[in-house]
Amino acid sequence: MRWLISAWAWAETVLVVIIGTPIVALVFAFTAPFDPGRYAAGRAFRLVGVTAMRLNGLWRFRVRGTLADPRRPYVVVANHESYADIFLISCFPWEMKWLSKHTLFKIPCMGWMMQMAGDIKLIRGKRESAVDAIQQCRDRLAKKVSIMIFPEGTRSRDWEMLPFKDGAFRLAIECGAPILPIAVAGTRNAMAKGSFQFQRARAIAQALEPIETANLTLADLPSLKQRTRERIEEGRRALAAELGLRIDAVACTEQLPA
Repeated sequence: MRWLISAWAWAETVLVVIIGTPIVALVFAFTAPFDPGRYAAGRAFRLVGVTAMRLNGLWRFRVRGTLADPRRPYVVVANHESYADIFLISCFPWEMKWLSKHTLFKIPCMGWMMQMAGDIKLIRGKRESAVDAIQQCRDRLAKKVSIMIFPEGTRSRDWEMLPFKDGAFRLAIECGAPILPIAVAGTRNAMAKGSFQFQRARAIAQALEPIETANLTLADLPSLKQRTRERIEEGRRALAAELGLRIDAVACTEQLPA
């Protein structure tokens, strides 16, 4: 039965993506001349993902937190538990351009929408790609659109977060953009690393207090990274407790109500 439900969730997700592609294309076509940051096209694309999430019937996701000015550009960073993080974080009511691995851009329909939305491609292990990706991140921030980066680089297999990479924090300091930490809890049960099966899950993402980078230099990068990590760690533990997650060093299992 679980496989049947997961198959249905995949089928409706694919259908929503196919239907959403021409809609995003229309938004892009009508707004591109006066929307250099592709804010409208990006929001349309995120709402395609949110629609697919709402319809699959397996996930009870919610987000918390507001921004005083959604057009102030932030470098947004979050812990990364599963592919479901993308659906969850897309529920925030402001646009962010995602730094994503290049293979996602090759997926028909979804990859086309990512390009129209102005998301940023990264080929891991290639210096030229990393340099180009950082330049594109700078471009989006200059156009008053936030950037979304998972500083762990990939999904962790257990409860412990992976080490944070420097890139997001270097970008924030050099551009003078504040860091917006987001704590995520519960998505690991929605789609575990190494599996593409949809499973029942409750999850919350909470936007935490921003961290200003004005007047910081690259010498402050380690402390900025540590401060952000500690804030996310504290936030996700609080969310996990609220969701009834049992946490230890190697596992995180949700205690769903009967």
